[in-house]
Amino acid sequence: MYRVNKLIEFSVSRRSFGIGAAALIASSAFTPAFASVGGFVDQTWQRAKARGVSKRVFDIAMGDFKPIGSVLELSKKQPEFVSTAADYVVKRVSDARIGTGHEMRGEWAKTLKAVSERYGVQGEIILAIWGIETNFGGFLGGTNTVHALATLAYGGYRTDFFGSELITSLEILEGGHVRAKDMVGSWAGAMGLPQFMPSSFMKYAVDFKGDGHKDIWGSVPDAQASIANYLKSFGWRAGETWGYEVKLARDFNYQNVWQGLTATLGDWRGVGVVRANGKPFPRDSDTAKLYMPMGGNGPVFAVLPNFGVIKRYNNSDSYALAVGHLADRILGGKGFSVAWPKDTALNADGRKQVQAKLLKKGYEIGKPDGEIGPKTRAAVIDWQTRSGLLPDGHVSGNLLNALS
Repeated sequence: MYRVNKLIEFSVSRRSFGIGAAALIASSAFTPAFASVGGFVDQTWQRAKARGVSKRVFDIAMGDFKPIGSVLELSKKQPEFVSTAADYVVKRVSDARIGTGHEMRGEWAKTLKAVSERYGVQGEIILAIWGIETNFGGFLGGTNTVHALATLAYGGYRTDFFGSELITSLEILEGGHVRAKDMVGSWAGAMGLPQFMPSSFMKYAVDFKGDGHKDIWGSVPDAQASIANYLKSFGWRAGETWGYEVKLARDFNYQNVWQGLTATLGDWRGVGVVRANGKPFPRDSDTAKLYMPMGGNGPVFAVLPNFGVIKRYNNSDSYALAVGHLADRILGGKGFSVAWPKDTALNADGRKQVQAKLLKKGYEIGKPDGEIGPKTRAAVIDWQTRSGLLPDGHVSGNLLNALS
């Protein structure tokens, strides 16, 4: 136990695992950044021309541009509630999606084998991302990518970012990879089977078929190879999995989780961390962090570096867990050994209420700000210990109710 505890003692502050990630588009009032649509189109043409886009391609893509009302509304929409990891994973790793994944694994076995050999990324991970992003091509999003990006740039929300993506989308059209009418995706500009932003397309899209076009809209081989190339570019470790569901010793120190400690699986085993299915870890030398999305009474995971690589695709712990779990289920694995607890996630106001209640109980944690830092976490663990509860430090609806 000494090695893990010493690592905690001298560890620096790290970003702790959380549930979900901030939405790409925050609430924003629609205030056009340009005096007129015509002025915006003219300026966009000048930028596109300087980047080698022809007038013919530009006119086909932008000639009839009008801001898309639904995109403007979605850019201002806030989520009505905070989703738990259970909500997120259960919705995305459904029996239907698992079944389709099995079918796709058989249908595309030859391609997946070739892609995996070239990029070192397991086929089931590629399938899981494809399945979660577009339901294996069942829904790519029906919004014209150029017009969606133009709407966001014209509307004055992150104009530099979306304006740059807009010009890049026109460059993709100039390169002949897709026709303007077929360049469709999400309302925020994510495109094709893998849901790449235009800038990601330029960096990571692959012409796996060898026909001169990186067709992530209509070519499954190109899309699968592009996903694999993306993951490889961010350091995917060939031959390693994303993580394991684990069980913790009864006297486990939950600060190991919240400090974001990395240790070998052998060291974790030394302090009572074992696989939930009873099997040994394949390699004790692999390194992992612990991820506890819904407290110690729910599923807990030892996540390997590939978990972090998946998060480069979508910076959400819940997303990475869903991808990893769907990949395991496509391979024939079973559901989690520990059931999801009945609990709710807290928004900022709810977290402030937790902090306010801790202050009333005498814990000196500073002014309630909704940010669960080391002082708040330590106070929660101390109060849970004194109250005879599992001292896991997990802040949720159940904790708020227990503090009342």
